[in-house]
Amino acid sequence: MAKKISHDQWLAMLADPAVPDSRKRRFSTFGRGPGPMQVVILPDPERVDVPPGLAEVESAIGIGNAAYRLARNTAFNLALLNPFDRRPVLVAEGDSWFQFPLAVDEVIDHLTKHFRIDCGSAAGDTLANMADGPPGEGGQEYMILLRRNASRVRAFLFSAAGNDIIGDEPGPGGTRVAVLTRILRPTAKPNPTPADVIDAAELQRRLDGLREGYTKVITRIRSDPRFARLPIVLHGYSYVFAFPHGPDDPRNPMWAAKDEWLGSAFAQHGIMDHVLRHEVLKVLLNRLHDMLADLAREEANQVWLVDCRKALPKVTDWADEIHGTSKGFRKVAAKFRDTLEKKIGITP
Repeated sequence: MAKKISHDQWLAMLADPAVPDSRKRRFSTFGRGPGPMQVVILPDPERVDVPPGLAEVESAIGIGNAAYRLARNTAFNLALLNPFDRRPVLVAEGDSWFQFPLAVDEVIDHLTKHFRIDCGSAAGDTLANMADGPPGEGGQEYMILLRRNASRVRAFLFSAAGNDIIGDEPGPGGTRVAVLTRILRPTAKPNPTPADVIDAAELQRRLDGLREGYTKVITRIRSDPRFARLPIVLHGYSYVFAFPHGPDDPRNPMWAAKDEWLGSAFAQHGIMDHVLRHEVLKVLLNRLHDMLADLAREEANQVWLVDCRKALPKVTDWADEIHGTSKGFRKVAAKFRDTLEKKIGITP
């Protein structure tokens, strides 16, 4: 067996932007975080010598996650100081599709190879918090990043609404409840269609709330004359698969239950047919996409929508029910690059 590294070496590795994520993963494992859709990074006891007296496990977890975000921010700041780094500068804000610590390479990880990105995203963040939350707790953080990069930013990338439609939200007694539970309804029909099991009024209520949140973000950005024509890039989500999708569904994430966000909600309403489940999810994500498309006017107001719906067509493209694998997210990132480079004209 290879010699273990020390716990201090492991923490230093996480914080070092020069160390590839692939190496960091070799010495790490993952678990469920304290909040919704949060992943905690833990030392792999087979490869890291964790002192037996280290009782402050939660503290170690916090340091690990903070160190990962620090590495991303440090890499961005170093890139700004490098006179030979001519990659265009972008600002990003969003949810776990833009920040999923170390467990997989998400969209921003892939785009960073071609752009310098100042990213304020956080796994589990909601559109409501990003638009209206306390500034010190992630709310309106995108405005701080935009102003800090006002002279050089070429576009703003925004990832939201996933947690609000196919994620989870507070439930009774401090629990978390899958949002889908509240959008679905049971049916006694022998051959139900998506319309039979979707609560249309509840779905519309949530879409109206999302439209309001997106409008606030766009309006706030446009209120600063420096960003009156800054390209704003939105995206919908790929057609997800509730677990299990057939008898050979391979997904088994360390950071969540297999059916955490989707499968459990369908089961609660007695909807077990995996084909019907997938069709229901396609309807929901199409409705979200249509709402975003109505906000986006591309050339007219420089709000662009990346169509990700068919980017991850196979169950094996997914690490869990709502997050792609590293290879899957590479496909999503390619769609962002297509919009940034071919439509908006921001060429690395």
